[in-house]
Amino acid sequence: MSITEQDLLNKLEGDSKFNFKLVGWLALVAIAVGLVFWQYGAKFDVYETAILVGTGVGVAWIGAVWPAMGRYIVAVALISLAAINIYDGSLANGETKFFLKYLISSQSAVMWMSALFVMSIVAYGVGYVSSFTQKVGSALVWAGAGAGLVGLMVRWHESYLIHPDVGYIPVSNLYEVFILFAVITSILYLFYERRYQNRNLGFFVMLVVGAAIGFLLWYHFSRGASEIRPLVPALQSYWMKIHVPANFVGYGAFALAAMVGVAYLIFDGSKRAIAQKFDMQMLDDLMYRSIALGFAFFTLATILGALWAAEAWGGYWSWDPKETWALIVWLNYAAWLHLRLTKGWRGSVMAWWSIIGLFVTLFAFLGVNMFLSGLHSYGSL
Repeated sequence: MSITEQDLLNKLEGDSKFNFKLVGWLALVAIAVGLVFWQYGAKFDVYETAILVGTGVGVAWIGAVWPAMGRYIVAVALISLAAINIYDGSLANGETKFFLKYLISSQSAVMWMSALFVMSIVAYGVGYVSSFTQKVGSALVWAGAGAGLVGLMVRWHESYLIHPDVGYIPVSNLYEVFILFAVITSILYLFYERRYQNRNLGFFVMLVVGAAIGFLLWYHFSRGASEIRPLVPALQSYWMKIHVPANFVGYGAFALAAMVGVAYLIFDGSKRAIAQKFDMQMLDDLMYRSIALGFAFFTLATILGALWAAEAWGGYWSWDPKETWALIVWLNYAAWLHLRLTKGWRGSVMAWWSIIGLFVTLFAFLGVNMFLSGLHSYGSL
């Protein structure tokens, strides 16, 4: 089939529109980074400047390859800036201003996140008999992830409103990192949902996010964990800004792989009608990709953690319980990937392994804090 002149013109027009959007997105990110540096650059050291630039590059790349994520980032930024503007320098406005009290203060946003994620589980579940509600489920996950990230951004500002010396990036304790886990896991799922054009895993993946939400709500209401407290000296470091998020990309990817493993074990060889909605080869591939991604970020986080430990405690490795269990997690997934890549292992054995791996990871993160003592702590129960 020959390409007509009109076809060529249409293609060039489409390419120019894409390039215009791309250039606009890159310019928007550059302007945002410039404004942040102009406003706060005088207080940055060289490491914080590097983190800002690296974050800008990462955001620009993500928005370029995944336009929906770019729109999500812009929406979160605008809502967070609106909340900051309404606070107008006074934390007390959080209790008197309608939009803060009921919608976009950190606590309100986190409660909305919790409700939206729980509703998404229901929507995805009903979606097995109605494709429309699966679309609703995706929309609810996007909204929940947006509310969660807004909650973290606004909490960051609120910590500075308490006192400039108290202010910190909100990834320092169990309450904050469980919000981070829920947001990252849901975003990772949305990426793979788009990649595979398949929403059938939403119910399974959002179950593990729902479990995190259950813990978060219990921790909030029974222990008052949402209170913002000053950081202990060891956490007052630029390392926290990169080590913890990298860790939780790993945790989120491992959780996603485990829930894919659950679906694989339930539907592999099943004759039920619902099993026809699941492609075992796709599940196996997604499980591998998720663990590979998680392993890469967990490795990076471990290296960053060692550098942080050298600065905080004078040594890269001390066989602290948290460090030891981090090594166990790393070895577990390294072995999984090794056997997958060199021996071709697939199927139910690897699915079981991914599920067991999540429990190992859970103990490394939460169980060590509960049952073992050491230098590391994101918060106590």
